[in-house]
Amino acid sequence: MSGAALAPLRDHRFRWYFLSRVVDLVGDIMGSVALVFAVLAVSSSPMALGAVLAAHSIPVVIFLLVGGVLADRFGRTVVIQLSNVTAGLTQLAIATLVITGAAEIWHLVLLTAINGVAAAANGPALAGLLPQLAPKDSLQQANALNGLLRNIALVMAPALAGVLVVGVGAGWAIAINGGTYLLAAILLLPIKLPPPASREDGDSILRDLVTGWTFFRMTTWLWVIVLAFGALNALHSGGFRTLGPPLAEESELGVEGWAMILSAGAMGLVATSVVFLHVPLRRPLLYGMLGCAVYSVQIIALGSTTQLWILVAAAFVGGAGIEIFGLGWELAMQERVPEDMLSRVYSYDMLGSFIAIPVGQLAFGPLGEAFGLQKMILVAGVAYLAISLLTLGSRSVRDLQRADQEPEVTNTTSVPGS
Repeated sequence: MSGAALAPLRDHRFRWYFLSRVVDLVGDIMGSVALVFAVLAVSSSPMALGAVLAAHSIPVVIFLLVGGVLADRFGRTVVIQLSNVTAGLTQLAIATLVITGAAEIWHLVLLTAINGVAAAANGPALAGLLPQLAPKDSLQQANALNGLLRNIALVMAPALAGVLVVGVGAGWAIAINGGTYLLAAILLLPIKLPPPASREDGDSILRDLVTGWTFFRMTTWLWVIVLAFGALNALHSGGFRTLGPPLAEESELGVEGWAMILSAGAMGLVATSVVFLHVPLRRPLLYGMLGCAVYSVQIIALGSTTQLWILVAAAFVGGAGIEIFGLGWELAMQERVPEDMLSRVYSYDMLGSFIAIPVGQLAFGPLGEAFGLQKMILVAGVAYLAISLLTLGSRSVRDLQRADQEPEVTNTTSVPGS
C-alpha cells in the first residue's frame, strides 16, 4: 500500500484506536455468530432466535439518542470503554450459562438486552471518534482502513466461530468475545483527547436532542437515507439474518456452509476497502445506494438456491456493494455534520435505521414457518432491491459530493445554537 493510504496510522492515537478495534471486532463478530447457534441449541424454533436477536435490538433503539448525547457531552473514549466493560461482563455470563448447560431462552433474552443497552452508547461514540483522530485530508483513507479492518475480521471471525461451535461448542466462542470486549476497553487508555466543550448551565440533555433533531430534519439527504434504511435493515435482519441460519441447518449448507457465505461476503468487503484506499469516492451517496442495490443479490440468491458456490459468489458481490455504501455514508456524515454534534446526529441516524430491525426479526420467524423460509428470504431480497433504487429518486442523494469539491445544492441548513 502507498504511504498516503497508511497516513492515518502515523498518529499514535489512531494506532491505539485501530488496535482496539482489531480486538473488539474479531471477538464481537465471532460472538454474534456463536450466539445464534447457542440459541438454536437451546431451542430450534426461528421464533426463539428472533426473540433473542430482538432483545438486543430493542434496547439499542430505545437508548440510542441518550447514547449520542452522552458521547458528545462526556467524551467518546470514556463512553466506549464503559460500554465495552458492560458488554464483556454480559457475554461472560451468557458463556457460563451455555457452557454449563443451564441456559434457557429467558436468560439469553435478559443478558442480550443488557448488552443492547451497552451497544446503544457504544455505537454513536465510536462513529464520532474516528474523525477526531484522522486528519481531514486523510479522512477517506482512515475510513477505508477502518473498513478494511472490519472486513478482514468478517472474513476470519465467522470461520473461526464455525470451527469453535462445531469443535468445542458455542459457549467458548462467546466467552472469548467477553474477554475481547474488556481488552478493547484497556487498549483505548493511551488515547488522550481534549475534553468536550463546556456547556452552558441551561444546556440540558433535551436541548441537545432538539438541536440534533433540528439538523437531522433540515438535511434532506440525511433523513431520506435513514428512512430507506429503516426498511432495508428490517428486511436484512429478518429475511437474511433470522431465516438464513435455520435454512442452513435444515439444508445441505450446514453451519460450515453458513460460515462460508458470511466469510465470502466479508471478502467482497475487503476487496472494496482496498480499492478505496486509493480511488476517490466523489459522489458518496449515489454510488453508495447503487451498492445497496447490488447487495440485494446475495439475499435474492439465498431465496432462490442452496447451491453453495452460487451463494458464495453472490455474497462476495453483495459484500463489495454494501462496502461502497458504508464508506460513502461515513464520508457524507463526517464531512457535512458539525463535529460537536456528530455523535448526536449519528444517534438519530442509527435510531431511524435500527428502529424496524426488531420488527423484521420478530415477524420473519412466523412468516418463514407459515410460508417457507426460502420464499420469505426471496421476498425480502426483491424488496431490498426496489427500495435501494427508489432512494435515488431524491436529487439530494444523487448529487451530494465530497466537501472538497464545488458543492451542489442540498437542503443542509446550519442549526442555531449548535
